[in-house]
Amino acid sequence: MGCGDRLPKYYLISQQIIRRIQLGELQPGMQIPSENQIIDQYGVSNTTARKTLQEIEQSGWAIRIKGKGTFVRSGNVLRSADKILSFTRNMIESGLTPSTRVLERGIVTEGYSSVINGRRYAMRGPVYRIRRLRFGDRIPMLLEVRYISLELCPEISGDPLDGSLYNLYEGKYGHQLTAIHQMLGSLIIDENYRQYFENPAPIPGFQLDGATFCAREIILEMERSIYRGDKYSFAVRALS
Repeated sequence: MGCGDRLPKYYLISQQIIRRIQLGELQPGMQIPSENQIIDQYGVSNTTARKTLQEIEQSGWAIRIKGKGTFVRSGNVLRSADKILSFTRNMIESGLTPSTRVLERGIVTEGYSSVINGRRYAMRGPVYRIRRLRFGDRIPMLLEVRYISLELCPEISGDPLDGSLYNLYEGKYGHQLTAIHQMLGSLIIDENYRQYFENPAPIPGFQLDGATFCAREIILEMERSIYRGDKYSFAVRALS
């Protein structure tokens, strides 16, 4: 049985429609197939059609306007604030080529802690600290500092760190990411960050503090990242 046979229909259909967006067949502002059109074209139930549209919207490719339909989003990269999603995958899904420049790396003996949504999260030392500048199509998009557990990733100092760390955690060290707790705030990217983002004037930005878990109470990594606000939008879902 192939991989496609194991994937749900709504996901397979959503990927076909997303591919049409990536190829430019569906341009920003254009309406994507409606629930009824998906039912007729693919011969699926209304539940599957509805899940298809939800998947496309939650992946950041479209936005639903009540009473009108679902439309292709504008060109900003959309990052979900409530899903575990690597920068590399986020860029690829947005049709951009990701790349990374490692600016700094080394051991922090005293560990690291941060307050996220009113709760203090702490990693005991030593931890491995890296500072990276992330690019999409050679445009600096994100400046991040990550603190990685040396207890869980003991050989990280010798690993290449210019790709997806999530893939490294899972592929080499066998850690499955289970949860991510994040806090998002706004800031102005000014002269303190100008050298990284190549901006001649201050631009809006987002600061994200996060703790990533590989078990209920085991923190694999923590981060403080600066996203440029003229290139990024964040999506947040509220569950009733």
